[in-house]
Amino acid sequence: MTVRPFRALRPKKDFVARVAVKPYDVVSSEEARKIVLSNPLAFYKVTKPEVNFDEPVDPSSDEALEVAKRNLQRYTEDGILFQDDQDCFYVYKQISHDHTQTGLVATFSVREYLESKIKKHELTRKDKEEERVKHIEYLGAQTGLVFLFYRAEGRLNELLDSITQAEPEYDFVDEDGVRQIVYVVKDRSKIEEIERAFEEVPAFYIADGHHRAAAAVTVAQRMASRNPNHTGLEEYNYFVGVVFPHDQLKIYDYNRIVKDLNGLTADQFLNRLERVFNVEVAPVRPYRPKEKHEFGMFLNNVWYRLKVKDSVLHEVKTDPTAILDVSILQREVLDKILNIKDPRRDKRIDFVGGVHGLNALEDYVLRKGWAVAFALYPTSIEELMNVSDAGLIMPPKSTWFEPKLKSGLFVHLI
Repeated sequence: MTVRPFRALRPKKDFVARVAVKPYDVVSSEEARKIVLSNPLAFYKVTKPEVNFDEPVDPSSDEALEVAKRNLQRYTEDGILFQDDQDCFYVYKQISHDHTQTGLVATFSVREYLESKIKKHELTRKDKEEERVKHIEYLGAQTGLVFLFYRAEGRLNELLDSITQAEPEYDFVDEDGVRQIVYVVKDRSKIEEIERAFEEVPAFYIADGHHRAAAAVTVAQRMASRNPNHTGLEEYNYFVGVVFPHDQLKIYDYNRIVKDLNGLTADQFLNRLERVFNVEVAPVRPYRPKEKHEFGMFLNNVWYRLKVKDSVLHEVKTDPTAILDVSILQREVLDKILNIKDPRRDKRIDFVGGVHGLNALEDYVLRKGWAVAFALYPTSIEELMNVSDAGLIMPPKSTWFEPKLKSGLFVHLI
């Protein structure tokens, strides 16, 4: 696989902790606007253009994107950001309370994406994809990282770990208590060693950032079609991301809350569930599933344990997507019983990352008046790879990776 060094536009050391922010799609406009008010250097002024306005505005409007573009220029003019004077790799290490992950920041091949060597597991929404397309085109830059991984390989892990023995370029703790450490690789011989080592990797997998990747590919195709001297080596032929070994990543549960029971009473709903699950009152509350094919459910102030019946599993045991817990819940409960056909667009369902805890599910039901919440066992990284290798697609919101990558640390100018 191809990993390509690049000249990142990035913060000076003194400003990095104030510039770096969460990805644009995991915070609301309101949350980001409050952060910018207290910290004017927060990179949301570029990644979420609507925060620059007091009144609601379409983030993909020309008006909003013009301000985002001007803000990116001002970061450079004011000496907040600078561009490296040579192509570099960057080793990105994140240390949270329960694990550490170390990856390589590079640019990745659009061609390999189109050839399915960079593998996906989610469908993208065209409206969200086009919003990112406009953002990249208007700014002439990719401002957010695509989160990738590869099947762990000892030599590569050792190579990246050896780089972390040097003095880091950045080392700070973010608002969530995650330590963010970056090392710059400028030595040409080391760069070539990294490139050769990754040539032995058979594939990359997208963990998070499907819309960012798809948008970058669309922009590359459009720019290539407009360039009579296109060579395939232009910056737009590559998108910026970070790739980690698979065995260092942590996937949290991605839980579901539903607003109503589709006209059923609680007893009727429980009776329907018993066709698919062994249903019992949970031994503890809140109830976190202990293994695959087990769910926690909060209904009428009671936590239940749901265990998928063997007869249901037998029907789908050879299908790497249908056997997933998120698929079973979607097919057997959300679709067949609650009539939620399209969880991407149906307003009767919402999703809560497991990092927020099970109390967040209770809060939806007890305080916000939603009807039922489901706690899932986390999808494994092996299940994700099996689905991707088969060229299949997971249901939406199947995985929640944590910690999140920071935006504003590495901008790729195209």
